[in-house]
Amino acid sequence: MAERAVSRRRVMGGGAALGAALAAGQLAGGATRARAASPSRLPEDLYTLGVTSGDPLPDGVVLWTRLAPDPLHGGGMPGRPVRVEWEVAADPRFRRIVRRGTARAVPELGHAVHAEANGLAPDREYWYRFRAEGRLSPAGRTRTAPPAHASGGRLRLALASCQNWQQGWFTPYADMREQDPDAVLFVGDYIYESAPSASAVRVHEGSGEPVALEQYRNRYAQYHQDPDLAAMRAAAPWIVTFDDHEVDNDWAGTVPQDPDKQSPEAFAARLAAAFQAYYEHMPVRASAIPDGPHIRMYRRLEWGRLARLNVLDTRQYRSDQVTSQEAAKNPLLTMVGARQKAWLLDGMTRTPARWNVVASQIMMAETDMQDGPGKLWFYDAWDGYQAERNELMARFASVRNPVVLSGDRHLTQISDLKRDFADPGSAVVGAEFVGTSISSNGDQDQAAFHAQWDPLMDDNPHWKVVDAHRGYHLFDIGREAIDAKVRIVSTVQSPRATASTLAALRVADGVRGVRVV
Repeated sequence: MAERAVSRRRVMGGGAALGAALAAGQLAGGATRARAASPSRLPEDLYTLGVTSGDPLPDGVVLWTRLAPDPLHGGGMPGRPVRVEWEVAADPRFRRIVRRGTARAVPELGHAVHAEANGLAPDREYWYRFRAEGRLSPAGRTRTAPPAHASGGRLRLALASCQNWQQGWFTPYADMREQDPDAVLFVGDYIYESAPSASAVRVHEGSGEPVALEQYRNRYAQYHQDPDLAAMRAAAPWIVTFDDHEVDNDWAGTVPQDPDKQSPEAFAARLAAAFQAYYEHMPVRASAIPDGPHIRMYRRLEWGRLARLNVLDTRQYRSDQVTSQEAAKNPLLTMVGARQKAWLLDGMTRTPARWNVVASQIMMAETDMQDGPGKLWFYDAWDGYQAERNELMARFASVRNPVVLSGDRHLTQISDLKRDFADPGSAVVGAEFVGTSISSNGDQDQAAFHAQWDPLMDDNPHWKVVDAHRGYHLFDIGREAIDAKVRIVSTVQSPRATASTLAALRVADGVRGVRVV
């Protein structure tokens, strides 16, 4: 991409346009095959993938479902468009219908439905459902954001990421549902592209890594079979973005993890397939419809004047990962690209919101993995993009209440953000919550984890909490403070678990950083 710095893998990543053309041809071929399928009456069980909603605005929300009677084998729908009715009610029994509409579920988009229900009242709870040729879906619950001028209120937000089907059940969602958040923020690794493993807790479908559209569709369909995930998707609106595993581990821009094994054309086709499957299964707006190997995912949502949520894309526009400390300081490296960075900095400066919240897929605070003198960084995270991070930290120092919500690490890592992590005396400019995984890494040996990580606390004095239990973070965002809880579960090795609070923290209005309470 034009916004990426030159790197060893970018040289090998040219030809994306040709790859996009190949991907478009593949998708067209798939549509042709679908049209050739039987135009018969619809099967009975259409809603195997459930329902969900997303991206709440003061006057509307996205309503989602996908018609898929045979979800693990491409969907099982006849190759024709289907008229789908949707309705929104002010009560769970649908006695007070407030909005109705229709959508077309087409084979070219996997018979997915993205209905943008507008004209709703702000700051309200609603229920919704779908009907296709007489077949009624389960009901879902959603809510709208407060009006733009609202200065009070609260937002209960759940932060989740990293759910690997093969490494555990998605048991944290059962507790999340009981906590009744207003919205769920999912910051990446919704699926994993890894091949099936016979020794896994639950085995991935298919015979290898997904690379084509139907393979990605099947992988999402399998993940949606988890009962706790399905129930949570139906219980609250979701705000989503992707990281790497929705496509390929550690990909960067137009470059795969292993460019010696995936040609530029093949990877462009894979991006196109992965992005289309992502769009087909997520409750996002039409602005996110992919254009071949490109998708617009960074965006901004408002919760009145209480909070502005800036959702980042840290994959499509980044420079290739480096492999040394000196290279990580290169000022030409970018994580988000020039356009997205300008959008973020301008949006954080020009806002009436009390809280400047940034959803970043990967950790922003420093992680020094070397005990004692010197540093050892993870170059896939913001540690590998030092100059751009310093630029963001400089802006954080001048904006109101910056708080970063991240994932990727499969750990809880809660930190102060420093103006310059190279300077131990540098000022604190914000706070970051890196949410642990839903199931990735499974049930870790806690004693072994702390034996490895506790000695690193002296080298990372900005860390406040570091832990390796599975779970999620829950935030109660109000005018005076953000009160956060680290919710963990006893196990992901079985479909039932008990939940508890590992730690409680607070970020006070006007006070830089985070403290344990």
